[in-house]
Amino acid sequence: MAYIARNQLKATVLIVDDSPEIQRYLRALLELDSYNVQTANSGHEALQSIRRGCAPDVVLLDLQMPGMDGLETLRRLRQLRPSSKVIMCSGLDDPEKIREAAMLGAHAYLVKPVQHLYLSAAVERCLAEGPVKQATEHLGGQLFVLPSPSPL
Repeated sequence: MAYIARNQLKATVLIVDDSPEIQRYLRALLELDSYNVQTANSGHEALQSIRRGCAPDVVLLDLQMPGMDGLETLRRLRQLRPSSKVIMCSGLDDPEKIREAAMLGAHAYLVKPVQHLYLSAAVERCLAEGPVKQATEHLGGQLFVLPSPSPL
């Protein structure tokens, strides 16, 4: 009789994105890497989930969402759980937004469309890092920015 070992689940990642398609895509990529994945459709929903006891190891946070955007969600998350590890994800490759995310303590910034290899690298690097550094330390080149794939 053959024994098939299941991949042991790694860390928990909370995906916060208003697009169900993006949620499904990111969930599929993360589950391929054996992460436990939870989702929230908005910043408000993510913060409520965390208040109720959800304790993700990493939060993958979309920048552009209706209502509360990703940067405001990150500000509020810092008040709720200062040690949270956050990866920002956006279709915008805007240096000002990247700088603001770094100031707020984001560990990485992924530009959509997100490639599996980049997502895996960002999550692994994020998990390997210690607690959130002070904003001034992040500005010293610590923010891990991964571009979208270049067109063929």
